Amino acid sequence: MKRILAATVAATLATAGAVACDDSSSPHTADAPTTVVTSSGTLHGKTAGGTRQFTGVRYAKPPVGDLRWTLPQPPPDTTADTDATGPGTPCQQSGKGALSGALTAPGEDCLFLNVTTPRRSTQNTKLPVMVWWHGGGYTSGSGIAYDPQRLADTGNVAVVTVNYRLGVFGYLGLPGLAGSGDFGFADQLESLRWVKKNAAAFGADPDNVTVFGESAGGMSTCAALTSPAARGLIDKVAISSGSCYLRFPTGAFYPGVPEQTPYASLADNLTTGTDAARTLGCAGPNALRCLRALPADRLLTVNQDFTNDLAYGTDLLPHNPADAVRDGQTLRVPVISGGNHNEHRAFTGGVVLADPKAITATSYPGLLAAAFGDRAADVARRYPLDRYASAPLAWATVITDSGWSCATARANRALAAHGPVYGYEFADETAPNVGGIDTPLVPQGATHASDLPYLFDIAGKNLVPTPPRSDLSQRMIEYWTSFAHTGTPRATNGPDWPRTDTDTRNALTFTASSIAMGDQSTDHQCDFWDTVTSP
Repeated sequence: MKRILAATVAATLATAGAVACDDSSSPHTADAPTTVVTSSGTLHGKTAGGTRQFTGVRYAKPPVGDLRWTLPQPPPDTTADTDATGPGTPCQQSGKGALSGALTAPGEDCLFLNVTTPRRSTQNTKLPVMVWWHGGGYTSGSGIAYDPQRLADTGNVAVVTVNYRLGVFGYLGLPGLAGSGDFGFADQLESLRWVKKNAAAFGADPDNVTVFGESAGGMSTCAALTSPAARGLIDKVAISSGSCYLRFPTGAFYPGVPEQTPYASLADNLTTGTDAARTLGCAGPNALRCLRALPADRLLTVNQDFTNDLAYGTDLLPHNPADAVRDGQTLRVPVISGGNHNEHRAFTGGVVLADPKAITATSYPGLLAAAFGDRAADVARRYPLDRYASAPLAWATVITDSGWSCATARANRALAAHGPVYGYEFADETAPNVGGIDTPLVPQGATHASDLPYLFDIAGKNLVPTPPRSDLSQRMIEYWTSFAHTGTPRATNGPDWPRTDTDTRNALTFTASSIAMGDQSTDHQCDFWDTVTSP
């Protein structure tokens, strides 16, 4: 069942691309050096539009051979001349979820990051740093797929996009294996150590670092809020569609698939890893040696078993991040946190395309019963089929409200007890269909990942080039980057963004026609869902 879930997620998240090519015709003055000295070498980068870029920069030793399934190790310091104009290898992954023909083939030697700064910056300018952790269900994606030129140029920030180990390579757990279940997360934290060490070389401030991420990257960002190992590395976070409180009931991603949360206990992770090793013919005390001897393509046959398998109960994550947020065991840093108004439509649309009979008017009552047990009748009264154009659309709305939107609102209120939190909802139903899911039964609207083109170029293209969507993109970039500068999100010609408090579910709502405060209690029936589900 987990493979079915992962396949649906991968199909939904096929949104990637490549960093745009050098634009030597840009009118901007190239007053910042394209050669910088870092611990990873003397990097020779390039200019691109109004930015300079250094791509394919190694931040950890290659996790290959005996370093496969070890915690990341920093590479030896070097001053060697290093070409930083091409993409680093994406991490091993099955399918092509976040890849396109413009990118190099994935591989295990993949722990690279990319740095983009304003072209006009100098080493005497302390730019805030924004570190991006991509999504992809922990099994797909790459940092190079997200081109942050608009963020860096408009917002006057340095943006770092990161590769981290995925799937079986990033989240395998075995009894006695140090780092079990957390290798990908450890890579993300190692990237922050590299930033801390090298930010100044790019004219950036190592003491002003905002981590932001979407989907699995948002879940990792939320987890980092609860990790003792992240202390001193993070000054702010922005979590998109990745709250620690997310909880998806049975059948949310496909009929019969068990309940899912963003994280797994170490015990469950070890069970998954041991079962996967056995499937690969690597059982017993020599399982790790056996697995390290296998080629990557064999390991990829079990890759999808490791969706949402980031482990807690470990040195890096001592507690379930949801419990840590509830109990106030988090970094005391400002937070942006939100999601998309029609979040689950992408996943439900993927199910419909895979099996048109999976979600129907006939099966709807059974889906509710499997998901909500003795509260199913209450849910059916709140979400009657005659209110929706199709049964899949009704189901997508149920899971959006219960699993995504109201869970995020609950987590935001918990975080607000200990520091500034700015809740939001992306609700532009004219957003580009970046996932490519196309079925009339489930119009995509403001679905999962549809917000990404408003911050990044995707597939090497600006997908929101004209008003009113370009105007919304401009405002969102201003809010996110001003938050990176000061911890308070503001935008020219945009309304003030009030803090979330511990009692209300208001969120700043972004549409193509307006930016205004919205009430999630009304929009997503959160008063009701708070009586049905809990973190």
